[in-house]
Amino acid sequence: MGKEIFEQFQRGRITRRDFLKGLGLGVGTIALSGLVGFRSFGKPPVTKVGATFPFTGTGGEFGPVYRNTAELCVKQINEAANEVFGGPIMEIIIEDDATTPSIGVDRARKLVEVDGVPVLISTWSSGVTIAIAESVTMPAKILHIVPIATSPLIAVLPADTDDLLFRTDGSDALQGVVAAQLAAGEIIPGYKFKTAATIYVNNPYGQGLSNVFSRSFQLRGGIVTAQVPIPDEPKPTYTSELALALKDKPEVLLPMVYPGHGTVLLSESRDIFGYTSWQFCDALKSLEVFNALGGALLDGKLGTVQAADYERASFQRFAEDYKAAYGAPPPYPYMDTTYDAVAAAGLAIAKAIADGVAITPFNLRDRLRPTCNPPGEVVGVGEFLKAFQMMKAGVDINFSGAAGEVDFDQFGEVVTPIEIWKFTKTGIERVTLRRADEIPTE
Repeated sequence: MGKEIFEQFQRGRITRRDFLKGLGLGVGTIALSGLVGFRSFGKPPVTKVGATFPFTGTGGEFGPVYRNTAELCVKQINEAANEVFGGPIMEIIIEDDATTPSIGVDRARKLVEVDGVPVLISTWSSGVTIAIAESVTMPAKILHIVPIATSPLIAVLPADTDDLLFRTDGSDALQGVVAAQLAAGEIIPGYKFKTAATIYVNNPYGQGLSNVFSRSFQLRGGIVTAQVPIPDEPKPTYTSELALALKDKPEVLLPMVYPGHGTVLLSESRDIFGYTSWQFCDALKSLEVFNALGGALLDGKLGTVQAADYERASFQRFAEDYKAAYGAPPPYPYMDTTYDAVAAAGLAIAKAIADGVAITPFNLRDRLRPTCNPPGEVVGVGEFLKAFQMMKAGVDINFSGAAGEVDFDQFGEVVTPIEIWKFTKTGIERVTLRRADEIPTE
């Protein structure tokens, strides 16, 4: 369909009959479209969508902004649905997973068994995400969209036999490589280390990221002197783990831990061991860490994180909408990918309504790739009115998300850029961006 024809129909400048003629459809098809594409929609069903985010525990700093992001997206979806379908189509129910697998599983089970959600958006910690997937969503055959967790294991969970596990953020298979490139001197002139150690939270996030980084750093000629795990549960001290990690005097230490660990661990590294040569990853791109350690100490320290291209129109629209709703630009990583996860769920729900099929996990799954992947008319952040009108007209769409193109591959994975960021004396800022085509496979 020509974009001009759709825009004329959208603005009421041509009739439905002329619109369909513009598609090259005959009278019989027009009659059928009147039954299928332009049915009289009465009030649509409201689908309950579940979500878990960390409001307490080691990731508790991040939960509130993810809740804000999710609620912003749902509000935009329902405003558009009111106009196109005659009523709201989504209700989001958000629970605190406490950054703890057992609590996450309990909260997810409540959402599935009590609230009856067909789709779950969950969560920040890879360890919690995998526990929920293996214990709740996969056995119950619930669609599970992961907005934040980055462990490479999520892409290959053997229990996902029904293609019900999707992810809107990139895997640490990418971040680990870029972290190794950075440490090995391939990205920032004058920034290079020959030896490195990791200290990582002993869950799928920390294990996966440490392993990918270590392999990639060694392929670049670097030496990994130690990979030291710490427990998922916070401890009052990490002196024994730091002693192991620093034993062979690595030139740089990569703490692959959460803010609840990092504030203690980094303070002890400084105060007890006199060691402050750190390179950070995504979980420590944190105002809690900045406030605990101070800009004077952290100034100039580099890190990596999955991130959007800030120059993309869809990201800029997301940032503007978030600021308008909450008074400040998006302050944390993975807010954009959280928006994309909620948007993908909402678009799948709307497509099911437009198609006249029941809202089930499998029907929603079958509409994720057709609404998010090419081909189709591109719709961006906040353009739900346009998207729903196109769906109602039987026109394919391709959602372009806040974080990037939400093009799900055969494993339900997407690719996002990796940002190099740094602490400054006053906060956090971007240094440069490595786009997907600039990142080697190992």
